[in-house]
Formats: sequence, C-alpha cells, structure tokens
Amino acid sequence: MAASTVVKLRRKVTMFTVDKLFYGAAALGQLHPLSRPERHGLVRTRDVFYGHDPIHRLDVWRSATEAPKGAILYVHGGGFRILSKDTHWIMALMFARAGWVVFNIDYHLAPSHPFPAAIRDVALAYEWVCEHAKEYGVDPSQIVIAGESAGGNLVTALTLATCFERPEPWAQKVFSQGVVPAAVLPACGLLQVTEPERFRSRWPHMSRAAHDQIVVIAGEYLGDENHAETIDFANPLVALERDEPSARPLPPFFIACGTRDPLLDDARRLHRALEKRGAHSELRLYPGELHAFHAAVMTPNARRFWRDTYAFLEHTQTPRTA
Repeated sequence: MAASTVVKLRRKVTMFTVDKLFYGAAALGQLHPLSRPERHGLVRTRDVFYGHDPIHRLDVWRSATEAPKGAILYVHGGGFRILSKDTHWIMALMFARAGWVVFNIDYHLAPSHPFPAAIRDVALAYEWVCEHAKEYGVDPSQIVIAGESAGGNLVTALTLATCFERPEPWAQKVFSQGVVPAAVLPACGLLQVTEPERFRSRWPHMSRAAHDQIVVIAGEYLGDENHAETIDFANPLVALERDEPSARPLPPFFIACGTRDPLLDDARRLHRALEKRGAHSELRLYPGELHAFHAAVMTPNARRFWRDTYAFLEHTQTPRTA
C-alpha cells in the first residue's frame, strides 16, 4: 500500500474515532437531570427556522421569568464538519443561566457543503436574529456572537462582514443591516484555515492525531475550489492582520484558549492584530488546558473561563431591553 494511501486511511480512522467520541459525550451529558432547561428556570424552543433550508434551524434558550441582559448567537465547533446545536446544548445552557437569550444554531457542514456554505449560513442566522431580537425582549444593538473552535472562526469571519465593506452579495447584505455585534467571543478558534502545516512547525511535539485532524479539517472545509477572492472569510485572522481600515469600529473581543491547545498561536495573533487596530481585546489563557476545555464545565479552569466570560460581558455592555 502506498505511503500516501496509508496516511489518508490513518487520518480517516482518526477523524471517525474523534467524531464518535464527541457525539457520545454530548448524548451522555443530555441524560443528566441538570441538562434539562426547566431545572434552571429556562425555556428552550427547538428548531426555529432562520432560513428556508432544512438545516437552517436554531434553538432559543431563555429565562422563563426574567428579562434578558442581551442576546447571544452561538455557533458550535466541530472542525466545520461535525457536531450540531444539539451537541452544544451545554454552551447555550451556561449563557442562558447567566441571563442571556441564546440562539444556538445549526449550519451546513463540510465536506458535503464546503466553504463558504457555513459562513453564509451564520450570516443568514445573524440577519434573522437582528430582525427578530425585539420579539425576545432584546435591543438589536445588544447581540453578542460567540463560538468555539470552528465556531470561533465563523464568528470572527462574521465580524468582518459587519465592519468591512465586501463585494460578496451575502456579506453586503449583512453590512447593510448596520448592526455591529456588541461583543465577539471566539474561544480556541482555528482562525486561519489555510497552511495547516504551520501548526507542526510551531508545535514540534504535536501528536500525529492532532496534526491529522487539522489537516483533514482544512482540506474538507476548503474543498477543491479556488477561493482567492473570498478566502478572508476562511482566514479572518489574516484579514485583520492587514492594514486595511474597517468601515466601522470593531467590537470588543474576548479571546480564550488553553496553553496546551495547538491553536494557541492563532489566539495570540488575533489579540495582537486587534490591539494594533486599536480595538478592545481581552486575551485569557488557561494553564495546562487542551482544546475546548471549557465544555467540561465542572473543572476548575472551565469554571474560571465562564466567570471570566460573564465578567467581560458585564463590563463591555450596557444591558438594555427592547
């Protein structure tokens, strides 16, 4: 068997194993009594359509009795190719418990729907939330966008569409809404999809499994087409590192990452790029933590992450209701 075939087979096996582990953990978590919204005084409305495609659905999490502090559009991770709003119920629960109305979305996944399908879906969901925020007691100016891993990429890319005038018709539609996010929370984001080999050079001791995941993610997300004109939306970090001025001021960012996460360098680069642009950026690093550690919400550093996130939101927003 050729060496290249062995490598491809190994990568497929690795990704299949990772996929099953994530789905299994999420399913087990939902069996716990504390996963039920009503145990926390919350109401979850499932499968609200934000577009016309069957995948264009979101769950709304909100307090059953209290007015919301604002809205959070949550974009799940999963390497652009796996997972869903149902696997990421814990993220929605954590934000909703803290007083936010949460719109937890599904979007098209690679490789069946490669770039730019996901970011176009996220943009459509953002438009929907902007248009419907008042129905949930939220001023449209108080919409936060948040996500981890691939979701961190997508919310950072969405920020480009709200603050820069772009030629893509779907991006122009977002820009014409005139609503810049109140804050952006990209946790452990893969912020430059191209050049996945760069991680190996910066992390010489990276495991083969981790390296294989990043390579497969990049290849399946970008597909076979040439995306030269739209690549900024796959590489929002690179776009922000350029000197091109934004048409509107960038919103405040809260960037979080574990120090043992291979994507740590992307987090640091984003923080530097935002500071260079004069935007407000808070970088929080959590010692010894791996990728997406904050999903294990009962661990000490995950608790710290959520405290830090809530504090950031309280300090950077003036809560208002519609």
